[in-house]
Amino acid sequence: MGRHSIEEAIFVQPVDVSTFNTSLTSDKTATTTTLTKSATLPISNNVVTSMKRSAILKKSYTNGITTNHNIRFSLKAPETIITPPTTPPSSYFTNNKIQLSVECLVRARIPTSTGEVFLHVYRNNKDGKEHLAAVYGDEFRSKGLDASRSGESEMDRIVRGAYTGKLKPGQTRSNDSNISLVYSKQLPPPLVRIHSECFTGETLKSARCDCGEQLEEAMRLIQAEGRGVVIYLRQEGRGIGLADKLRAYNLQDLGHDTVTANILLNHPPDLRTYDIASLILADLGLTSIRLLTNNPDKIEQIENDGVKVVERIPMVPRAWKDKLDSNRIGHEMDQYLKVKVERMRHLLNIPESLLP
Repeated sequence: MGRHSIEEAIFVQPVDVSTFNTSLTSDKTATTTTLTKSATLPISNNVVTSMKRSAILKKSYTNGITTNHNIRFSLKAPETIITPPTTPPSSYFTNNKIQLSVECLVRARIPTSTGEVFLHVYRNNKDGKEHLAAVYGDEFRSKGLDASRSGESEMDRIVRGAYTGKLKPGQTRSNDSNISLVYSKQLPPPLVRIHSECFTGETLKSARCDCGEQLEEAMRLIQAEGRGVVIYLRQEGRGIGLADKLRAYNLQDLGHDTVTANILLNHPPDLRTYDIASLILADLGLTSIRLLTNNPDKIEQIENDGVKVVERIPMVPRAWKDKLDSNRIGHEMDQYLKVKVERMRHLLNIPESLLP
């Protein structure tokens, strides 16, 4: 459906995703192809790769939405509407079994008002975006970044961040012999937040969502423990991009919720995937984590990639921790979060005042 027909879809055919099929099936027709030079980014030998998800599963959920990425639907013929996916894997990488790779390009110390963090920049051969990992503490290091490279100098290692300790003016060696990197085996798995980019919530402080609040709270909790990781994925608007996210906002102002707005734009409710995050965790040597999330699909995806989530720490919005003030600004966020609980399986207790 082209965007020129959105208005027709809105006023001619309302969408009711509660009637969508929730049967359990699988697609086993994936074919193998070779990633061409024009379709890939240059990735060196210092990469982490994955060959997970060789088949696409359509999983039944309690919200009546399924996860088959290979389908699109037409709003012009209600009798042939096909179930939209919730959080599908990338069809290109899934169907063609392309080996996904990530590489840490650089690491640098970032001083903040609450302490220091080492920011890591990763590239990959899937989407061409620079995904990030903010690492708190010296315990977790990129194996790819630290690996020796042919013909490199000590200054090469220092400039890309493959040094230990803290850099000092005039330093010429990457390995500070006064720094010990021996850590107790008794430490619990670290806190981790896998966060998707949200310009409106993080930069503009939008009251439509709690994304900015979640990021700030995750950083505060990890900083308080002194160790952990925030992975920042560039998948704005649950994967549909900023422009279509704003189009969805306009549809929400017409009375549609966040799920239906995506569907009216010919998108599934949630396009986010976490395979890149799983490989970043692997590069940092993290196989067991305590995850800050309300999203069960996020847990399922990274555990399918081999990361063990030993504990889920809920991200409860500040306004929902106490009795809601009927005069506060935030009713749109309340409805947004309520829909994510009721239609996207998110694990939050809805305040009684918002229940029918």
